[in-house]
Amino acid sequence: MQPKPQIVHLPVYQPGKPIEEVKRELGLTEVIKLASNENPFGCSEAVKQAVIREIANTSLYPDGAAVELTEALAAHLGVGTDQLIFGAGSDEVILMIARAYLLPGDETIMADETFPQYRHNAEIEGAKIIEVPLKDGRHDLEAMLAKVTDRTKIVWICNPNNPTGTIVTRDELDAFMAKVPPHVLVVLDEAYFEYIDDPSYPDGVEYVRRYPNLIALRTFSKIHGLASLRIGYGIGRPDVIRTVNQVREPFNTTRFAQAAAKAALGDRAFVEESRRKNAEGLAYLKAEFDRLGLKYFEPYGNFVMFDACRPSQAVFEALLRRGIIARARWKHYPTHIRITVGSAEQNRKFIEALEQALQELAVEV
Repeated sequence: MQPKPQIVHLPVYQPGKPIEEVKRELGLTEVIKLASNENPFGCSEAVKQAVIREIANTSLYPDGAAVELTEALAAHLGVGTDQLIFGAGSDEVILMIARAYLLPGDETIMADETFPQYRHNAEIEGAKIIEVPLKDGRHDLEAMLAKVTDRTKIVWICNPNNPTGTIVTRDELDAFMAKVPPHVLVVLDEAYFEYIDDPSYPDGVEYVRRYPNLIALRTFSKIHGLASLRIGYGIGRPDVIRTVNQVREPFNTTRFAQAAAKAALGDRAFVEESRRKNAEGLAYLKAEFDRLGLKYFEPYGNFVMFDACRPSQAVFEALLRRGIIARARWKHYPTHIRITVGSAEQNRKFIEALEQALQELAVEV
């Protein structure tokens, strides 16, 4: 049996190392995971109660159309119910978009250091991938626009960009969208949207209203703290959503995820508190990196990418031995580490471990 030739050499996505695995491998009793940009403050109590209530319906299939959640989210965003599609995380929506639009030989454009699932799913569909280098860790939209041809189907923009944490501003996106041909679908990935309080940051919903060829992606995995339940969504014009919906698997989001997401929407206080604590954590980490003389990309989400000035894998392993799980091994940033903003205590312990790791590696050099 022969698989698709384009998938034979595809790497399997590697998530952050699990806490339990690190404890077992290194014999540690305390491990702090700051590798996957999860919310260190958990999720809303209303979410927990909603999940508990849903246990009674475990034997029943979920609502494939997620009608109640769709109505609640549409009201929250001010869009039509026919403008939303849900997936098992926004990464499944990425998969569905690629499946719905990309044919072998089609061209798709993305940054050269960004969320890897864009490339992964495009390769599965046999598309030709055009990667445009980041400019100071930021999307170079002018250079991406210059790569658009008659064969271009999709342009992917991760905002803020994962892993660098930088943003495309409203002015930059305005200039880009004004020149993008109507046959090109622009995917604006806003997984960290709720964390950002910068007036220059664009709101994807506004752009969906203005441009029929744009779809925005968001998720309940990050600030809402529902990462384990796997639920994200896309917002677009009805015809785009209808097309993507045609390749959606039945019952692709669970009853638990739908109930949890609906409850999460109703607890704005939890979101605001998570945003506030994250901002405090960002300020602390930036100040500490400044003190240590370490450069970093200006962060806007709930993570920071900094230059450790040493091979990132060595720093990763040194942190791991001290019970801190970070993220390393970037294609174009061999000395950079991405760290999630944790709680105040987690951030403090990370900085202590980082100082020790850097001193250790300096001695080794």
